[in-house]
Amino acid sequence: MIRAPRQRRNVERVRRRTVFALCFALLLPAFVLGTSRLALTQELGETPAKDIIFARKIMMGSIDMNMDEIETMTTAGGTLNLSEGREHADIISIMLMSFPHLFPARTNQWTPNADRDPATDTYAAPAVWTNFADFYERAASASKIAFDASNAKGADEFRGLITQLRTACNSCHAIYQKTD
Repeated sequence: MIRAPRQRRNVERVRRRTVFALCFALLLPAFVLGTSRLALTQELGETPAKDIIFARKIMMGSIDMNMDEIETMTTAGGTLNLSEGREHADIISIMLMSFPHLFPARTNQWTPNADRDPATDTYAAPAVWTNFADFYERAASASKIAFDASNAKGADEFRGLITQLRTACNSCHAIYQKTD
């Protein structure tokens, strides 16, 4: 059976998305365990809280990096490569689906006015855990917006969805991220 070019691209995107999600799911736990000096002394399956916090910071950094690429393309004077923008949006969508799962209760370690290690101390507000359903829903909603952007038919639709995604991210950070 011969497939139309658009159908082939969609099949390729689904394959890449599946492979990326699988690799991410398989490699993240190995990375988290491999970066911890304490992991060797921990019981199997009990990742130290600081390692989980570090992993979610890496994920958020990657989401931010992909978002920066998209926003550079979509700002005035930027050159939008719609195909590349869709790929970045697809990656963001996958990561946002996973993100809330990196907030087990034992990582609720916010302490005001503490001297923080930027790599392993949390900036997550305690509200993440007291209102986890909202936090989870916001991540799912942002993931859906990013997914829709990854399937945008044209530049105007893509730009509109990216604006919605930025608003979703900023509103979540305003509630659930501490800055002091």
